[in-house]
Amino acid sequence: MEPLNKSKFTVFFEEPFWVGVFERIENGRLSVCKIIFGAEPTDAQIYAFLLSNYNKLKFTNPIKAEHKQKADSPKRRMKNAKRALETKGVGTRSQQALKKQYEEIKTERKLISKEQKEAERERRFDLKQQKRKEKHKGH
Repeated sequence: MEPLNKSKFTVFFEEPFWVGVFERIENGRLSVCKIIFGAEPTDAQIYAFLLSNYNKLKFTNPIKAEHKQKADSPKRRMKNAKRALETKGVGTRSQQALKKQYEEIKTERKLISKEQKEAERERRFDLKQQKRKEKHKGH
């Protein structure tokens, strides 16, 4: 059996913006990317955006995706497609992946901020030391 590769793009309104969530499953691993639009995008705008920016999208680290392969009748597939169009938002796995990515970015940002603050403190200390030395040079 060959590996399953599947993509899904969902657009929904999340106060105050329109949000698009791109889910992709490659080799049984799920990765997700969240895109924030301003006003409601049209289908053509979404298609053009994906064509031009797909390589720039930042997907989460892949997590194991569970997929149940079963043979559906055509009527069942139509019902499932209709149900998928009616549902709003994203799946639980996708939400977990986005939350994990958010936490990783948050810790990375905290680390960078801490380093910058430390460097600024050190710079100020050096400047203060230099001023003290210059005060005592003339005496």
